[in-house]
Amino acid sequence: MLFSHDTEHSLACAVDLVNSAPSGSYGEGLPDLGALQDFVRRHDVSDVRRLTAADLHAVHLLRDSVRAVFSAADDSDAAVVINRLVSQAGVTPRLTDHDGYDWHIHYFTPGATLADHLALDCGMALAQVVAAGEKERLRRCEAPDCDQVLVDLSRNRSKRYCDARTCGNRLHVAAYRERQRASQ
Repeated sequence: MLFSHDTEHSLACAVDLVNSAPSGSYGEGLPDLGALQDFVRRHDVSDVRRLTAADLHAVHLLRDSVRAVFSAADDSDAAVVINRLVSQAGVTPRLTDHDGYDWHIHYFTPGATLADHLALDCGMALAQVVAAGEKERLRRCEAPDCDQVLVDLSRNRSKRYCDARTCGNRLHVAAYRERQRASQ
């Protein structure tokens, strides 16, 4: 494990958040409050108040800011975006050892909106990656027709395709078929 459980969990949340944006032939991943509530439940986002249309709109806006970290040219550019994300809310760090995990830090903002909570949680996880000198692990899927993002947590930094689509398999099959045609 490269990062703590909570950091990896928050990185997965950041990836799902960014990848929920409509792109290419894929529609809006968070079209309504029900989908947003499912997202909150799936990612175990704690202390979320009753969601409103304003929350949905704010989360839609947040996606572009989080995506900017993945597309940042270097650590300095990523730091500017991350610092903007985490500066949106007053933070009370809390040391906790829940669910069988050793002591770790949660960044808590009492009364925060969902978008602020996600900005802080995802921003701190992305900050951990950049601070560890691992910015290159934050990348876009290499499939030419895909703009999804991913976090490469493999040992040798070899992950090239997103998990949300079948990009890798589709391209491998296409390359195999091309090799077969060329050999005939």
